[in-house]
Amino acid sequence: MGDVVAGLLTGLSLIVAIGAQNAFVLRQGLRRSHVGLVVAICALSDVVLILAGVAGIGVLVDRAPWAVEVVRWLGVAFLTVYGVLSLLRARRPQALDAEGGAVEARRGVAARAVALTWLNPHVYLDTVLLLGSIAGTHGTPGRWWFALGACVASIAWFAGLGYGARLVAPRLASPRAWQVLDVLVGLVMLAIAGRLALGA
Repeated sequence: MGDVVAGLLTGLSLIVAIGAQNAFVLRQGLRRSHVGLVVAICALSDVVLILAGVAGIGVLVDRAPWAVEVVRWLGVAFLTVYGVLSLLRARRPQALDAEGGAVEARRGVAARAVALTWLNPHVYLDTVLLLGSIAGTHGTPGRWWFALGACVASIAWFAGLGYGARLVAPRLASPRAWQVLDVLVGLVMLAIAGRLALGA
């Protein structure tokens, strides 16, 4: 039980932070646009990465730094484009439509969720390498209980973020509030892209 709790707390400490992926999940939750799809993609991707790290793939990635470099620059490019688009969207703000807002293509939303997850170098450094390393300290049986706790933390976080966003929807009913959100999302993504480019 202690291993599960350790995994849960460690997983939450890594995932509960302002980032491109969390910002996207929050935005989709506020728009009530394909929330289940986005939550499922992000949570299942995290579960796969956590299990991969615990199974030892973290060691493989650690021995191939060029792979992390490639992912890093892909992430910089993607986050820069997405951040700029978010800032441009803020120039023509629209009120939040509680009924769902503009219809977004399911495939496009899914592609963005996948890209924000798998093109994010931090996910490999934190979820695969760091969690994998910490899990290893819990011994052979304990590391899988640790992984279970981390997986539960990830699923609970994304579900809460995506579906809980509706609770703050009334506060974001004005175009001005939506404009501020888009600006914040854009700046966060550009800041992350800058940190990645500098090797942070």
